[in-house]
Amino acid sequence: MTDMAEPAQKNAGAARNTMPFSAFEWFLAGRYLRARRKEGFISVIALISFIGIMLGVATLIIVMAVMNGFRTELVGRILGLNGHMMVQSVTGSLPNYEAAAARIREVDGVVRVTPLVEGQVMASSRQRASGALVRGMATDNLAGFEIIADNILGGSLDTYRNLEADGASPVLIGARLADAMGVGIGDSLTLLSPRGASTPFGTTPRVKSYIVAATFQIGMSEYDSSFIFMPLAEAQSFFKQSGTVSGIEVMIERPDQVTDYTPAVKSAAGDLATVYDWQQINGTFFNALQIERNVMFIILTLILLVAALNIVSGLFMLVKDKGQDIAILRSMGATRGAVMRVFLIVGAAIGVLGTLAGFVIGVLFCENIEGIRQTLIFLTGAQLFDPAIYFLSELPAEVDMKEVTSVVLMSLGLSLLATIYPSWRAARLDPVEALRYE
Repeated sequence: MTDMAEPAQKNAGAARNTMPFSAFEWFLAGRYLRARRKEGFISVIALISFIGIMLGVATLIIVMAVMNGFRTELVGRILGLNGHMMVQSVTGSLPNYEAAAARIREVDGVVRVTPLVEGQVMASSRQRASGALVRGMATDNLAGFEIIADNILGGSLDTYRNLEADGASPVLIGARLADAMGVGIGDSLTLLSPRGASTPFGTTPRVKSYIVAATFQIGMSEYDSSFIFMPLAEAQSFFKQSGTVSGIEVMIERPDQVTDYTPAVKSAAGDLATVYDWQQINGTFFNALQIERNVMFIILTLILLVAALNIVSGLFMLVKDKGQDIAILRSMGATRGAVMRVFLIVGAAIGVLGTLAGFVIGVLFCENIEGIRQTLIFLTGAQLFDPAIYFLSELPAEVDMKEVTSVVLMSLGLSLLATIYPSWRAARLDPVEALRYE
């Protein structure tokens, strides 16, 4: 008699008339999950299936959360600094910009309008030189940019404003740029622009020194290492745009519906103005992020598929090993449905427990992802998630419960589907054939 004979005798009466998923079926499934030493290989297969499901679910949750956080951080910081819409002239500069800005402010849904002068420069100090992007805007408008005003690292906007009032030439620069140039608060930074004075011998570059009044760090390396802000009048003088601006930045209430505002803003700006929204300017970049996200989801789903196939193979081996037990149970009155449900419970238990474990691990990992990154950096000394490459100084993670729910349901569905065929084969086992040579 096999190891299942004694439990079968005790439950023979119940086996004949069990209700679906009764205590008898759960008892048998529990015995099969607690494999004995001679069935160690089967238990190893079950353990591998459990680990596969767990890692697949956790990995999907973590990767999707990181990509969601990456996109959210990028959108927030790009739009927080660059605005939702840009109004520019077909001629390259906007005259009468104050009147155009006033008309744009009257458009419903517009929350901020900022005329600015923008240009590329070569910034130099005693240590080195580097390319940079200068943005000139009114000091009050600069103070209204929360992403800058709330992330001043050194100095202050009051110092910046006081230097401007005293007739000095202040600038506000990114912290990474300041470190690279080796300058601090109060130091001098020389800017060189090719837009200089015209002479009989050609155009001479314009060179001027400015005082570093403050530094900012918004956590996006591209901006922290290249942006320089200065007063609007100073930028107009430096870039020889007296009475004009490069463009007008527009911030709106609902940036996701930016196309709804375009006609009204364009009408207010005038016939010679062209309006670009953030989706047009950054469309290729964000489309690439979305494609990468979808491809990663498909690839990582293969982990769950492999784990589900492990459940199939493990159940087939269990059915083969328990052939005699199944035959005895069938001869004592257990129905085919009862046998099928027993193996369904075994396979589903692996899938459900693995899914729940993966869910817990994935969510906890996402909640503590930056601490885990810092710990790994401390232990290994390796630079993980280099800000110079990924544009962000911290590893973001944003858990979307809808996505998490879909991952969990997909894992449970695959696990259940993986158990159906092996369970059906177990129920179809002929007791006579199984016991013929016993």
